[in-house]
Formats: sequence, C-alpha cells, structure tokens
Amino acid sequence: MSSQRVKQPSLSQLRAFVSVADHLHFRDAAAAIGMSQPALSGAVSALEETLGVQLLERTTRKVLLSTAGERLAVRAKAVLDAVGELMEEAEAAQAPFTGVLRLGVIPTVAPYLLPTVLRLVHDRYPELDLQVHEEQTSSLLEGLGAGRLDLLLLAVPLGVPGVVELPLFDEDFVLVTSEGHGLAGRADIPREALRELKLLLLDEGHCLRDQALDICREAGRDGGAPVTTTAAGLSTLVQLVAGGLGVTLLPRTAVKVETARNDQLLTGFFADPAPSRRIALSMRTGAAREAEFEEFAGALREALVELPVRVLTPYASPPDASSATSVAG
Repeated sequence: MSSQRVKQPSLSQLRAFVSVADHLHFRDAAAAIGMSQPALSGAVSALEETLGVQLLERTTRKVLLSTAGERLAVRAKAVLDAVGELMEEAEAAQAPFTGVLRLGVIPTVAPYLLPTVLRLVHDRYPELDLQVHEEQTSSLLEGLGAGRLDLLLLAVPLGVPGVVELPLFDEDFVLVTSEGHGLAGRADIPREALRELKLLLLDEGHCLRDQALDICREAGRDGGAPVTTTAAGLSTLVQLVAGGLGVTLLPRTAVKVETARNDQLLTGFFADPAPSRRIALSMRTGAAREAEFEEFAGALREALVELPVRVLTPYASPPDASSATSVAG
C-alpha cells in the first residue's frame, strides 16, 4: 500500500510529531523546536493525512499517542536520527583530513617510508582514517582507476593518462656487496662496473627490477651478462648477497633496514651522478580531494628531510635521464 502512496511526509512534519510524542503537550513541543503552536498542530495534522493514520488522541486537557502513534513515533525518531547522521557525515566530508584515506604503496617503498607517513598522520592528522594497501604498481594503478584506492605512493614517471604525480623526492641507488667483494665499501664506483657484475634482482613485476635493469643498460651492460632473479623481496635479496651469490642495487631508503641484519654486507656508492629513482604521490586527475592531497604531499616532504633523500619542490622537473632511472613496473 505504501508503494502506491504518492505523498510523503516532510522532515518538518516528522520533527513536529516527534516533539509532541516526547512532550505530550503542544505548547511545550512547539517551544522545543522553535515552532509556533498553530504551525506545529498543522504539521502533525498534515502528517496524519499523509500517512492515513491517526497519531494522536486530543482532549481539552492532554495529548495522548494512539496505538499507531506509539509505533510510528519510534520510526519517525529513527528517520530523524538517520538524517542527522547524514548531515554530520556530509559536514565531516567537507572537512579536510577526516574520514578514510586508502593509500596504495609499492613493496620497495612501504617498509622504509611508512614509518614516516604513519607518524605524520598520527601527529598532524589524527582524524584521518589511513588504510594502507601494499601492492605492485600495475595493481595500484588499476585500484586507483577503479576508485578502490585514493592515493598512491610509488616510483615515477608512470606515463599513465588520468593520473597526476606529486613528486616527493629523488634517492640514489647504492651497490650492496658481500664483505670480501672487490667493490665493497667504495665511494666512487663507476657505473661501468655494472657491466660484468653478477647481479641479483627481484622477481618480474617489481618496478625496482625494471629500474635496475635500465641502470645496467645505461651503463653498457649487454644481454649476455649474468642476471639471477631468485628473490621476491629485498630482505631475501640482501641475504643472498651476504652469502656471496652476487651483488644487488638498493635505494638509499632501504639500506639501513636491509643491511643491518647481516654484518657480512657492505654498501658501495656510485660516483656522481649516481643512478636514482623518483618517488611521488599519485592521484586521479580532477580528484575531489585534490587540494587535500596536495597539502598532504607538502607535509610529507617536510617530514622526509630526515631520510637520505633529496626532497623536491611541488613542481620539480622530470628526472635527468643521465642520472635517474624511474620506470614503473
């Protein structure tokens, strides 16, 4: 029957009825919601007409709820509560750095930058509900395009239409070797040294693998030089290096965490210009929270100054091909 009814109650009618149900007195009910008594009485009568149900029993001395009125008063309160929650949620959505932020991060960034990101959110944006998703670049971009993710933290440039990159920093790659290796601990390693080294890399799908291979190609390494891929993560990769199976390239942010576990590992630095990668936040073009994300990027740049990176300006130019290699994988 309700589906055939064209007229629906208004919020003002529901408020009037709920106030009467709470006070059982027209004058007190009208005063409680700032409405004149005649207007309140008219609103309740209009609600009864709309619903086709008598809600009140009126006498000269008091007001009582009918049986139907008692049942519908509960429903009316629930509707008004839901509307109130809707308005609160809309107000919260207008306030920056509140609600949920779904952040996607690549595996070769997450363990090293998340402590800084989480500390920033805790200290500066306590009302923000940060949800972190660690995935490879292709999956993150799919999630951003589908609306499953709001913001990405990954290596750039991406070269993907519809995605805006907010550059954060550049970081150098270093050469991690075992203790007895000929290049162990050197501070002026030429890129050409990569041509013949037994290089250990991550599995297919990791952008860091592609970056390392591009660095090697730029150094003149040919396809016949040995490249062994046996690790799904950097932690395993450096342990293989410690065991003397080869060498690997690590971004500077990963060195402290990954090499501290084994005193058989040494770090070598390349001569300038060292190969590097660029890390950025990425969002959808025209994102509703664009201004918020840009402010978040600025705050994150400030927080990153303690890391071994070169923090960038918001409008940094693309990396110089002679010193930086950033390929999404």
